[in-house]
Amino acid sequence: MADGTKAVVDTSAADAAADEAALAAAIDELAGSADAREGASADARKGAAAAAAVDTDADTDADTTADDEADEAKGGESPVSEETSEITAPLSVQEIRAELAAGSPRKKPAPSPAAARPARRPTDPQPTVDPRDTATLPRTLPAPQRRSGDMIGHRYRLEECISQTATFSSWRAVDEKLRRAVGVHLMASGHQRARKVLAAAKSAALLGDPRFVQVLDAVHEGELVYVVREWLPHSSDLARLIANGPMEPHEAYQMVRQVADAVAAAHRRGQAHLRLTPRCVLRTDSGQYRINGIAVDAALRGLPGEEAEDAERADTRAIGALLFAALTHRWPYPEDRYDLQGLPRGLQNVSPDQVRAGVHKGLSELAARALFDQPPHHAQPITTPEELVRAIAKLPRIRQPEPELPAFPAPPRHNTHALPTAPNPTRVADTTVNPLPASSRPTSSRRTRRRLRQVVKATAWTVALGAIGVASWQFVDNLRHTGTTVTSTTPSATSAAPSPQASTHNPVPLTVKSVTSYTGPGEGNEGSDSPAKVIDNDPSTAWTTQWYADQFGPKAPALKAGTGLLLDLGSPQAVSSVSVQFVGEHTAELRVPGAGAAANPANAKLDGFTVVGKKSGPNVEYTLESPVTTRYLLLWLTALPKDGNGHFTGQVAEVKVSG
Repeated sequence: MADGTKAVVDTSAADAAADEAALAAAIDELAGSADAREGASADARKGAAAAAAVDTDADTDADTTADDEADEAKGGESPVSEETSEITAPLSVQEIRAELAAGSPRKKPAPSPAAARPARRPTDPQPTVDPRDTATLPRTLPAPQRRSGDMIGHRYRLEECISQTATFSSWRAVDEKLRRAVGVHLMASGHQRARKVLAAAKSAALLGDPRFVQVLDAVHEGELVYVVREWLPHSSDLARLIANGPMEPHEAYQMVRQVADAVAAAHRRGQAHLRLTPRCVLRTDSGQYRINGIAVDAALRGLPGEEAEDAERADTRAIGALLFAALTHRWPYPEDRYDLQGLPRGLQNVSPDQVRAGVHKGLSELAARALFDQPPHHAQPITTPEELVRAIAKLPRIRQPEPELPAFPAPPRHNTHALPTAPNPTRVADTTVNPLPASSRPTSSRRTRRRLRQVVKATAWTVALGAIGVASWQFVDNLRHTGTTVTSTTPSATSAAPSPQASTHNPVPLTVKSVTSYTGPGEGNEGSDSPAKVIDNDPSTAWTTQWYADQFGPKAPALKAGTGLLLDLGSPQAVSSVSVQFVGEHTAELRVPGAGAAANPANAKLDGFTVVGKKSGPNVEYTLESPVTTRYLLLWLTALPKDGNGHFTGQVAEVKVSG
């Protein structure tokens, strides 16, 4: 095909050809021609062999074999699928004679027990032989060898290898087109898991839940299959968070609540994770938990896809293991995993509060019910993420611990000016200690009062001199701007400060003809709302930008330098001020196009505009020292506030232009 993938050929045509050839042989045999019977049987065998040589999809065989191995790993025989149960070998001459002699219709022979494949160990599969006998289809290929600096898909530049296994490698890369950091998984396209990896990545991309790390791209290109995902540079996985000790109850509660909500929402849409580990749960700098590798991690490692009920139980048990590890700083299985020590092999079905003292009772019971099929104390097990969400909602509220106040040293006893402290009811006055006589008391209090008076005098003089200097500067500045000479033969204290001058310019509102989003040449439109909402005289409506995982900035890890709105006045106008009403704290620049960008500002580069003002706040007003004659104005946003999901999102409610 044009995209390099192999065409899938239906094997039912081969089966029909074989059956027709066998039927022709039977008819000839009934006619009494022994030679014809033998010739027809030979033709039947040749036709069946030719039909079997038709090119079938190697990926389909790979998927069937991988599923068979997964079933064998569970300890049972591989079930025969509906497709393979209809495929049989052509009958021989002896079998046709036996059927004709018995006078019974031809039936497909049942598979003999001796023909069943021997059980294999649940390890990474070995190379298998293609039935066409023309080549071998590797079921295990080594991870593609790449180096830092290599380009993938003419777009993604590899920077650092995060992890590497025998079959795939994971990298931190840079999207050269959008100038952002991404994560990339690489696998050989000839691997039997490649097709499942692509299918899992595409289904995860369609999930569209911001609580999961987004899959951005999944491509089969030549001998390489790669999956591109979102990269969270300012996040820490759960394994790192609990590496030095268990979590506080409030933090563990927030983790399990957010993870359970996200996984339950995914299962409602038919998605499962199947490999939820402490490395897959990430906490951002805003305290939000996000889940990485839904469906993709399991496909990369060849884990079999389970039925819906088994998948729900597997993900629920994994969440219980995460909560167990967060509460106890121990892995709930005998093996040491994720830098955590495992439990002794003799301990089975124990709750976290039996492993470590001081564990929250409600969270301990919740972890045991989700993790074990037979929880301790005859508790009812939790088998689905939806049940786990309801159980978490029934927990009593777990409050966040109060921050510890810094310890201040007690004031010395001779400091009589110390602030009074609250009486201590447990303190008993010592009657054996007599107060010092007045003549023997220290005189440090008098020195302290004298020093305080000197400080107050110095401060007062400093403030007075500063006020006089500011008033004089304002007076001189006013004379410089107005050009008038003020004389006074009897100066007074009130004549030092000039009276405010009335402005000679009356601002006139200007009409904005149209508003479009501006992101630079070739970047496309910004936001899903209409930019015209900023000039509809309705502050309740606003133009909203896209959400970004990182703040704007000129350097990595910022996704881009900014975004903005291009205002068209219809014709060149003298602009003296622009007022903007945002939703939240923003930082924005007001720019006007230069000589090179005035003809087509929508396609001009950002450096073709001149900055005439920069301000921050929810409501800003750009007042120009002298009116600027221009037709276009660019409101360029350089910093956005965070929304409720921890993303950076900008909203502009109203823009007013005055001349």
